[in-house]
Amino acid sequence: MAMIWILSCLALLSGAYGCGVPAIRPVVTGYARVVNGETAVSGSWPWQVSLQYTSGFHFCGGSLINSLWVVTAAHCGVTTSHRVILGEHDRSSSAEPIQTLSVGRVFRHPQYNSVSIINDITLIKLASPATFNNRVSPVCLAAGSDVFNGGERCVTTGWGYTNAATQTSPARLQQASLPLLTVSDCQRYWGSNIQPTMICAGASGVSSCMGDSGGPLVCQRNGAWTLAGIVSWGSSTCSTSNPGVYARVTVLRAWVDQTVAAN
Repeated sequence: MAMIWILSCLALLSGAYGCGVPAIRPVVTGYARVVNGETAVSGSWPWQVSLQYTSGFHFCGGSLINSLWVVTAAHCGVTTSHRVILGEHDRSSSAEPIQTLSVGRVFRHPQYNSVSIINDITLIKLASPATFNNRVSPVCLAAGSDVFNGGERCVTTGWGYTNAATQTSPARLQQASLPLLTVSDCQRYWGSNIQPTMICAGASGVSSCMGDSGGPLVCQRNGAWTLAGIVSWGSSTCSTSNPGVYARVTVLRAWVDQTVAAN
């Protein structure tokens, strides 16, 4: 009986910060770079990571997938000299209860190609585990069998430029609701540049932009936010009439599982 009670308590503890269910609920308009997005509710995207130089300069986003692992884009060029910031919302505030963690190891996809930008994914193993709380918890990873259909509305988040021309970066985390595109629809914009390891979203008046790279594109599955894409590339001007391109997690999931299991 005691063992059953202990097990049920452990289940409650692990379930308190299950993947994809923020303790602080997001409020997304119309789904409610992010260009033409809106400021997120503080703490409502608890897997959002800021990758920073030791100077504090934010250069890419990322997503916490468990207490020891973060997923980001290969083109971000993460090294063990960078740092991972969790629980951040307002980058101009020094009062937030952030967690600053060191990068233990970096695993870039072995088939990443910086010209075609295929397999644009890197896994970061943290030097020490993240502490889950109301503002820090993991996102669910899309399964290899998950299907994300054109027209489905998803959300991307980040501190990337809100205006590419003026290189304006927001202090507070931005979010945008945007529709997924089918591969054929996306190829109308980007042609043969679109490969099976990519998924497209946007062309709807909002866009990811520089600085959002590596951050999440999440869609809801069974009530939980699920990582469907990783901000990868798009219009050099962050045009909101062109779709952004994201690394497709369903295709890359097997490599993620193998890498985490082996390390």
